[in-house]
Amino acid sequence: MPLTLVADRVTVGYGEGPAVLRDVSITVPSGQMLAVTGSSGAGKTTLLRAMAGQLRPTAGAVAVAGEPLRDRDHAVARRVVLIPQHNGLATILTAEENLQVVLVANGVDADDARRRTAEWLERVGLTGQANQLVEELSGGQQQRTAIARGLALRGDVLLADEVTSELDAANRQRVLDLLRAEASRGAAVVVATHDPETAAACEVELHLTDGLAEVVRQGTGLIDGLATMP
Repeated sequence: MPLTLVADRVTVGYGEGPAVLRDVSITVPSGQMLAVTGSSGAGKTTLLRAMAGQLRPTAGAVAVAGEPLRDRDHAVARRVVLIPQHNGLATILTAEENLQVVLVANGVDADDARRRTAEWLERVGLTGQANQLVEELSGGQQQRTAIARGLALRGDVLLADEVTSELDAANRQRVLDLLRAEASRGAAVVVATHDPETAAACEVELHLTDGLAEVVRQGTGLIDGLATMP
């Protein structure tokens, strides 16, 4: 069946508090870019973490190509890549080492890992910073390193959490072009963002308010299923 990422009536809560997400349903087919928008605390990161298998829904399920995700290991096996909001880079490693370690850990042989590392650092404009320690990079350079690492994995599903927040206009456009290229090769791409211009680059926008989801913009025939009010 065609690759799709589906969140089916997903509810997620932490401990005894109220649910962070409530009955959220969305379908992201291969080749589509979906923007997830909303204020801080609305549940954007929680939704992406549930889609990545990091959080188990208290109700509902997330599936890739019709197969419900059990956990993060299962999501990785289904080629679900998460670029986290706070980068998740090892500060004691260089930019290129951060890419190579992750690629090799995901089964890429050493020679191909080096090739992919050079290619993707070049694509995000960081060839000159490849041998710098992460702690020596600016916030925007760290963000682009994390983006390069995620893109180098060539996932079938790409989840990008606030990946343009530290970037100037030129580098934001560079990253959006790279995300669009991932969708064009067949990935299902989800971008959580506060930035209206980043959201506008996506075909569909899902807006979260207090854990409830509403599609506020969509292309014809590109989306199926939404949760609005309880």
